[in-house]
Amino acid sequence: VCADAAVLMRRYAETRRPHPLEHEGMGLEAALETEKRRLAPLMNMADAVLDTSAFSIHDLRRAVHRLWNGARGIQSSRLKVNLISFGFKYGVPKEADMVFDLRFLPNPYFVENLRPLSGKDAAVRDYVFAPEWARAFRDRLLDFLHSLLPLYEADGRYRLSIAVGCTGGRHRSVSAVEELYAALHRAGYTPGLEHRHLELG
Repeated sequence: VCADAAVLMRRYAETRRPHPLEHEGMGLEAALETEKRRLAPLMNMADAVLDTSAFSIHDLRRAVHRLWNGARGIQSSRLKVNLISFGFKYGVPKEADMVFDLRFLPNPYFVENLRPLSGKDAAVRDYVFAPEWARAFRDRLLDFLHSLLPLYEADGRYRLSIAVGCTGGRHRSVSAVEELYAALHRAGYTPGLEHRHLELG
């Protein structure tokens, strides 16, 4: 990694940090020149050199990502998606980047034989997504995520937490997160899965 001397001087001025060689009795410009001279042998051995003069920190991350994945023979990196079901009455997960409120879906809590079950059970999921409009919502949510996740990934994002909530976090949110998990897994992602309030709801 390298950059123009003028850019490096500006960066040091903006961060107000001294160059490590300045303590040897030289100014910043001389310190940068000395550093460049000392590291020249390493730079000559490098397989790739990135000139970061025009890079933001996000540009640098993307460039390093591309180089690293190319060296490992990886076609594309995969965004790490964490799926969390939760109950609103216990609070929204603080780490959530996106929150979806599913309290409008049919509630199995009011069906006596479904109440002891959870969204991990097929009978509950079938009940939650029985209406055509509920299935349409599920499909639109999946379409939305399938279109959005590659954009986050292309921007260099490596982690995204999606929280899906219902009242108690036992039936509707768990049902939806189980469906999202399966769909994202089929799409080639390796999502994380957490039912935060399953035993409380």
